Amino acid sequence: MPEELRPRVLLADNHAGILAALQRLLNPFCDVVGRVTDGAAIVEETAKLKPDVVVLDISMPHVDGLDACRQIKRTTPATKVVVLTAANDAEIKQKAFSVGASAFVLKYLMADDLVNAIQKAMQEDTYSSHS
Repeated sequence: MPEELRPRVLLADNHAGILAALQRLLNPFCDVVGRVTDGAAIVEETAKLKPDVVVLDISMPHVDGLDACRQIKRTTPATKVVVLTAANDAEIKQKAFSVGASAFVLKYLMADDLVNAIQKAMQEDTYSSHS
């Protein structure tokens, strides 16, 4: 992908293995500008780095992913948020979109869905994994 079209992405998950997998998956398509392990840090780093997209897990310490999404959209509204979760739950999905998420991706489908979700978010569209 041409350098000027590569979205700048910030990653947040409290599991180092998931962060490493996300970075490997996204490196061919995106510029990963940072990785953090808790919800408070993702809000701070988003304000500092102003990435195009934040990929964050719903279940994180200090500030959960939904609250982090809400704060990111309030302080850095141009940043798109892609929510990752292991829970295939319609209520959680609805909450994610209601607090400003552009995409909802199930962790067990992230290899298939995440790049597409980021592309949709960059096009001002929404995306949701289908299990």
